[in-house]
Amino acid sequence: MAFIRKKPREQQLQLYSKERFSLLLLNLEEYYFEQHTASHIQHKGSQNERKIRGSLKICSKSVIFEPDAISQPIIKIPLRDCIKIGKHGENGANRHFAKAVSGGISLIFSQVYFIKEHNIVAPYKIERGTMEYVFELDVSGKVEGVVETLLQLHRASCLDKLGDQTAMITAILQSRLARTSFDKNRFQSVSEKLHMECKAEMVTPLVTNPGHVCITDTNLYFQPLNGYPVSSLGPSSQCRAACGTAVTGQLQFCCCDAGNIFSCTMTLDSRGHTKPMVQITLHDIRRIYKRRHGLMPLGLEVFCTEDDLCSDVYLKFYERQDRDDLYFYIATYLEHHVVERTAEGYTLQWQRGLLSNYQYLLHLNTLADRSCNDLSQYPVFPWVVGDYSSSELDLSNPGTFRDLSKPVGALNKERLERLLARYQEMPEPKFMYGSHYSSPGYVLFYLVRIAPEYMLCLQNGRFDNADRMFNSIAETWKNCLDGATDFKELIPEFYGDDVSFLVNSLKLDLGKRQGGQMVDDVELPPWARSPEDFLQKSRDALESDYVSEHLHEWIDLVFGYKQKGRDAVGAHNVFHPLTYEGGVDLNSIEDPDEKVAMLTQILEFGQTPKQLFVTPHPRRITPKFKSLSQPSSYNASTADSPGEESFEDLTEESRTLAWSNITRLQLHEQHKIHKEAVTGIAVSHSGSSVFTTSQDSTLKMFSKESKMLQRSISFSNMALSSCLLLPGDATVVSSSWDNNVYFYSIAFGRRQDTLMGHDDAVSKICWRDNRLYSASWDSTVKVWSGVPAETPGSRRHQFDLLAELEHDVSVDTISLSAASTLLVSGTKEGTVTIWDLTAATILHQIPCHSGTVCDTAFSPDSRHVLSAGEDGCLNVVDVQTGMLISSMTSDEPQRCFLWDGNSVLSGSQSGELLVWDLLGGKIRERIQGHTGAVTCMWMNEQCSSVITGGEDRQIMFWKLQY
Repeated sequence: MAFIRKKPREQQLQLYSKERFSLLLLNLEEYYFEQHTASHIQHKGSQNERKIRGSLKICSKSVIFEPDAISQPIIKIPLRDCIKIGKHGENGANRHFAKAVSGGISLIFSQVYFIKEHNIVAPYKIERGTMEYVFELDVSGKVEGVVETLLQLHRASCLDKLGDQTAMITAILQSRLARTSFDKNRFQSVSEKLHMECKAEMVTPLVTNPGHVCITDTNLYFQPLNGYPVSSLGPSSQCRAACGTAVTGQLQFCCCDAGNIFSCTMTLDSRGHTKPMVQITLHDIRRIYKRRHGLMPLGLEVFCTEDDLCSDVYLKFYERQDRDDLYFYIATYLEHHVVERTAEGYTLQWQRGLLSNYQYLLHLNTLADRSCNDLSQYPVFPWVVGDYSSSELDLSNPGTFRDLSKPVGALNKERLERLLARYQEMPEPKFMYGSHYSSPGYVLFYLVRIAPEYMLCLQNGRFDNADRMFNSIAETWKNCLDGATDFKELIPEFYGDDVSFLVNSLKLDLGKRQGGQMVDDVELPPWARSPEDFLQKSRDALESDYVSEHLHEWIDLVFGYKQKGRDAVGAHNVFHPLTYEGGVDLNSIEDPDEKVAMLTQILEFGQTPKQLFVTPHPRRITPKFKSLSQPSSYNASTADSPGEESFEDLTEESRTLAWSNITRLQLHEQHKIHKEAVTGIAVSHSGSSVFTTSQDSTLKMFSKESKMLQRSISFSNMALSSCLLLPGDATVVSSSWDNNVYFYSIAFGRRQDTLMGHDDAVSKICWRDNRLYSASWDSTVKVWSGVPAETPGSRRHQFDLLAELEHDVSVDTISLSAASTLLVSGTKEGTVTIWDLTAATILHQIPCHSGTVCDTAFSPDSRHVLSAGEDGCLNVVDVQTGMLISSMTSDEPQRCFLWDGNSVLSGSQSGELLVWDLLGGKIRERIQGHTGAVTCMWMNEQCSSVITGGEDRQIMFWKLQY
């Protein structure tokens, strides 16, 4: 169970046999204020009089007495059912008894609940009729104050309007919080510096606990208003139950010796039991999220793990500013310790296979305000299997699976037609489904066997009808397909490894079905040999190729662009407007009764996740959808030559090995061969000759073997911007700021041809399959057929303009996909455009940089585009959808780069080479290089050698040192 931290099953059973009182015994939206050691006086004034020792707990809507003896039931008296409250002996009939019970409190009432007799979790027993109970406090001097508190709370409970009740109880709570403060003696160190303190509530499923939040330079604390001081705990049953048992989160141990407690730093644990304090070291925090709670932006959830679904603390603040201030302080601290994650960043990790489908869905749920501490926003997972009748589960058969492109309500065509007919006749605001796919009732429907007390809390002390229980996987699926109002999805537990929610390990009496059989373990489909086998096969199905290929369609419905608006209508995915974020503004509702009723309705109905994506979600990269083109790990400016090693030795494994060791790149040699910045690098097939262009207007040929400059050619007095070698290594092509492209014959040592094709500087050129692609500051990219001359020495190529790709502003860089069917361009104003070259049309236009785009390149599989800009950002765009799925920032512009789809080697403005881990979202290494900006880069086919050029007029040769 996600919101109960994992413990061995034996420990879970012990919890139910030892721990008794829980905040889950309170009504929803009820607060636990204080407790007093007391005795329940039974059969007062008679020979059978007896005292039952225990604890009297004062709550905002009830009085609860918990006996120390587990054989005795917990007593709960609703304050609204009280007829009279006072000190015992105040009326004449009881004066003779008052002397004996000087610390007595008398409650006369009409209804009482008996709970957990013999500590058995079962529906509450109710006794009705006029009764009087007397409770004797150990400290008689507190009686008057307790009676006064009870009378005040009783008045609140008896108000006619629910809104007035809530307002009065809130006023009482705030008054108590204002009179108290965080106990600074609880600091872990005397040297801690207080940063801020404020009031808040700790949130757990169905219940909250008010108290004080305190943050110092090293720790985050929460102290409940009702937390016991350590010295007053005494040898209570709760403490004895907790002895030697670790509790949730960062909490310490509770140890007793002869009834004396010598260490206790605890808080409300995951099952609602009250403990004194929670403390989290800031250094341990890994993630923090702002949350909506009760439709208000007042929540903050803190995680000390990277992947755990269950947080370490969830806080709800009374003032949004307090929440934001605390978030800012922790976030500022984390900036130096933890990488911030976004939905898009996780998308890239998922696409590339670093995250499983299960992990990715967990992250999306967390980012979409879904929390295991909030049952109205519990994490939602899809039904993926549609076959619960076969004896074998065939994951190779598409018919085994549910259609992930449709919501549950649209899976049955006949039912959908009925729903759409009603939808058409419905007045505004229209909705297709009268219930949601995720709600507190649905969550506890699945989890009743492991969380029975939560179900009893939600349903006023009762379990659901036995025939409506979670009895069978197949029955539940059938009802989701055919039921008139059942559209529920699943929860993460169906794909985890804890089978306890499927097995009645606690031996709960959940009732008898109409057929006479008792509700016990969940009935599994024929293809599951055991609960463990069911979870394993469900997880296998979730991670199957079919689901991986279609999961993005379900994400579009639940977290994406089909969640709202016209696309939601077209996908038959429209729920009640109150379930959506922003569907109602509670602050605009002035009537307190209406506000409380609205909030209650929404929380019980369930809420739609926060929308994470507004464009179609990218598909996962699976073998079926990988590019069939020859993989390449360098960008379009890279030479089409294998470099120094033989082609036969090239393998994908060697490239992967090289990129995994890219941080070991070491400078081998460097040469200053230009008078201005180097702008382009091309290398011959043999690797012996290096050609470079420069802003000094020259093309130079450098011999790597002799380490000598062999040629220097000038075509005009304008800067050259890039260069490349044509196949065969006979011709070097250079682009120039004088609007021309020059062809130079290496064998004949002369300019072979000039293409005058632009009205402004040519900024970048690419060549592939006898086609030349030229980008220019005249706002165009032109595609030319470049039929070579019949003989290498002849002077003319034949150029025909095939396409002109028009932009709004000057184009600074271009790159081609591996199959030459796509081109990406980057402009001066920061726009990245992906073009379909077969039709010369725009696929996507993404304004993702604030300033010039310095470099762009496709990933080896052509699924993603990476761009680097003057704004210091590296942005990854999904080619299929045009979604920006990752963005990383440095403190300076990145002028050029090479990448393999996962890692990036970039050249910075300061001259450093930076190694980026895109999937991990961090800079892995900084390598000192040029004394000015790195302006161009080249890498050989094996990815073992790199050449860089810079504004310092040098070219540097780098090698990987394994």
